[in-house]
Amino acid sequence: MTSLTQTDRDLINRLQDDLPLENRPFSALSAELDITEEELITRVKRLRSEGILTRFGPFFDAAAMGGDFCLCAIAVPPDQYEAVTEQVNAYPEVAHNYERTHHLNMWFVLACETPEAIDFTADLIQAETGLTVYRFPKLQEFFIGFRVAA
Repeated sequence: MTSLTQTDRDLINRLQDDLPLENRPFSALSAELDITEEELITRVKRLRSEGILTRFGPFFDAAAMGGDFCLCAIAVPPDQYEAVTEQVNAYPEVAHNYERTHHLNMWFVLACETPEAIDFTADLIQAETGLTVYRFPKLQEFFIGFRVAA
């Protein structure tokens, strides 16, 4: 892994904000950062391949589009954790997945096109893994504006 340059840091910080809604958003960003569009795209690919950026893409508000979100948890036996992670992460409805030091050691978010799809998908995961999927539906939404300074 290479060390981050100031341009890399500026790019990472800028990518956490809204991208310009244009045909070529990277062109607009590259102008802001005083680099070429090709260099910007190359940097994003490198940062992804090195694992510095773990996810790059839009965040959709499923509820605003008629869908729903649900926080879920599973108590996974340690010797099955890797296999269950692969099973759970194979579902496109799984927005993200985290390991916790708790009896319920796997936590993930389901983002589905319809509210009914939450239970359907959680039931599928439960049947496939043989483990209970605990569901913690959202009662109130908070926007925390999470950002990580590079």
